[in-house]
Amino acid sequence: MPDDLRITVDALRKRMEAGEDFTIIDTRNPQAWAASDQKLPEAIRVPLDNLEQNLSDIPKNKSIVAYCT
Repeated sequence: MPDDLRITVDALRKRMEAGEDFTIIDTRNPQAWAASDQKLPEAIRVPLDNLEQNLSDIPKNKSIVAYCT
């Protein structure tokens, strides 16, 4: 994957603090999500296995950041 399509946690935090408007999608599977103590309350949960069924839930007018493990 090209580096310009990836973002570090620090870079994301800076963009959030700067007030940038984007959508975060948590693509972890249900088991990984349940086992994790790291959850972003503003993230839309869309496991990759269900991505196509949930495309309508993803805003089309902002940048998207996908979170996975």
